[in-house]
Amino acid sequence: MGIAEQDGAVRMRPLAPGAAVAVIGTGIMGGHMARRLAQAGFAVTAWNRSPAKADGLAAHGVRRAATPAAALAGADAAVVMLSTGAVADEILFAGTTPAIAALAPGATLVVMSSIPVETCRAQAAACAARSLAYVDAPVSGGEVGARAGTLAIMAGGAPEIVAGLAPLFTPLGRATRIGPVGTGQLAKLANQIIVGAAMVGIAEAFTFAAKGGADLAGLRTALMGGFGESKVLDIHGARMAAGDFVPGSPAQYQLKDLRTAQALAAEFGLSLTLLDAMTGIFTDMIAHGGTDRDVSAVFEEVGRRAGGRNGH
Repeated sequence: MGIAEQDGAVRMRPLAPGAAVAVIGTGIMGGHMARRLAQAGFAVTAWNRSPAKADGLAAHGVRRAATPAAALAGADAAVVMLSTGAVADEILFAGTTPAIAALAPGATLVVMSSIPVETCRAQAAACAARSLAYVDAPVSGGEVGARAGTLAIMAGGAPEIVAGLAPLFTPLGRATRIGPVGTGQLAKLANQIIVGAAMVGIAEAFTFAAKGGADLAGLRTALMGGFGESKVLDIHGARMAAGDFVPGSPAQYQLKDLRTAQALAAEFGLSLTLLDAMTGIFTDMIAHGGTDRDVSAVFEEVGRRAGGRNGH
């Protein structure tokens, strides 16, 4: 089963300097993204389910809307950074007059949340019926990348539409078109398999080394000079060594993505041993109190399984 190219007949409005952009969802990631877009010269209006999370954005020129529809009204493009596909559907597509009805024909909905491929396809169809362009563009890089504008953006959509979003993507990071709608999410799931494997591998290596008396901060520094070097080791290895698990990338979202990847792999007729093992480890982590902790806290779960302590 593959992902077929969709008709790219919907034409998007060009994103000229000062274009109106809505940001739906201003949590750990979305707040930084809204700020960076405003600093790049866009007229940004934001909405968040918990209004207080958008309060600090006013200092950067971001206007706060009372409802999703109010944020979308008059927008040339809308960036969506919500927690799940179900939440995005509820907030933007539900009801006889969904919030996306506030977007004028030619506007573009850019879903940068991590959501299932089939959800993207359904959302894209609903947008096309209203003459709205649609791109799925999930990101990798966590809060650090969102703050610095160095996110890896994996875009799925018609080539001309993805290209036309370059002014929007540039303040946020580096965008790469993967293929048609849905393939951005496919790339994000592939990313999450790699990140999850690296995270668990580092957690096991650190558990092993700590048991033998190694200083984890020194170990991380030493490993950063060899083939084990990676952003995961750099950022999350530092968190593991320090026992700092305040969420920058909440663990429940990693588990959500791994489960989504599992379901899609099953549709493809694939049995992926490492993916299944990682999903089990992160499931147990959440069950043992990992909800709302950083993904790097899998170090504690690995220690529990191994019989080590890792801070307990």
